[in-house]
Amino acid sequence: MRPHTLCVLRILAGAMLLYCHLVLATDLSAFVGADAWINNDMARQLHDGAFGVSDWARSYLWYFNHPTSVVIHHGFTLAVTAMFMIGYATRITAPLALLLQLMYLHRLTGALFGLDQIVTYATMYLALTPCGSCFSVDAKLARRWADKRKASAFWRFMLPDDSPSVAATIGTRLLQLHLCVIYLFGGLAKSRGVTWWDGTAVWYAVANYEYQSLDMTWMARYPAIISALSNATLFWEVFYCALVWPRITRPFVLAVAVGVHASIALFLGMATFGLMMIFANGIFLAPAWFQSRQQRLLDQTEPTLSDPDPEADQDALDHQKLRDRRDKVGQAASRVKRRYRALKKREEKYEQRVAQLREQEDKIKRIVRKRRERNGSGERDGD
Repeated sequence: MRPHTLCVLRILAGAMLLYCHLVLATDLSAFVGADAWINNDMARQLHDGAFGVSDWARSYLWYFNHPTSVVIHHGFTLAVTAMFMIGYATRITAPLALLLQLMYLHRLTGALFGLDQIVTYATMYLALTPCGSCFSVDAKLARRWADKRKASAFWRFMLPDDSPSVAATIGTRLLQLHLCVIYLFGGLAKSRGVTWWDGTAVWYAVANYEYQSLDMTWMARYPAIISALSNATLFWEVFYCALVWPRITRPFVLAVAVGVHASIALFLGMATFGLMMIFANGIFLAPAWFQSRQQRLLDQTEPTLSDPDPEADQDALDHQKLRDRRDKVGQAASRVKRRYRALKKREEKYEQRVAQLREQEDKIKRIVRKRRERNGSGERDGD
């Protein structure tokens, strides 16, 4: 499987992760540090068994008490997250962004919501994949350093191409399965209550002023619509894990997902969570959605492994030769561009030097002219 969908998800999840850290930066001392709402001792005791069952969650931020160290660490976190989003040194910044996110999650116990969990699981699986192989700074560096990549396995790992890979397939499947588990257990938890069965759950959601961003209480005049939305949402969430895989039902399931989470974003005041869930559902879109037309045509013409047709093998060789020629032309074009820029710089330096020499020449001419004028006036005075 090609990694194009993963690369798009990297941009979206990275942007949301950066947004979360920017929100923390608006009042960092209130979230992290010795004087935070939940101080370091309290955060540590929430995990070490002092207030309940001990778990394995640990964070070095429990020991950051000086405000300067907290600010420096958060600045570093913002830089790493931004690099992950734009796809720079993704093999390093992706796992590092995940580590930093986990440290904040274990420090901010009691101040976490669904958005934090969705962003974290997306980052975790993206760190296992070549999610920086396209739509990224790494992709541009890979094209520029094509010769270096061919000669070194290290650079082929650090700057992967967008060819199909096992890592991309595994990462995609893990993201898809995790999303199915989220919906399945969310639907099963809803089914344990009464309101989702009697059709009043949607009413309690839209009538809750704590979450309300738009007044939807006018829906009280249409109880049949409220009941239908409640029952349909429960059915969709429970059976998402089964209906999203067949190609026939997948468009319908994804369309409902966009509708449900867009409604949450617009009407229940949880815009970031709703957007992130829509982004997460995008993992079920085929990589061809984000490929160029030329790449899609090449993928369609590639023969399968079970195809014994020698003509197909010859076509595959021809296509490979065409791709090699295209890569060589691209590399040659890059070299020509670099040489052109170098020549441009030399030309600019030459023009500057010529301008300086002309100024010096003009100065010398003025000096010579003044001396001649003085010598001529002196000879006339002597006569």
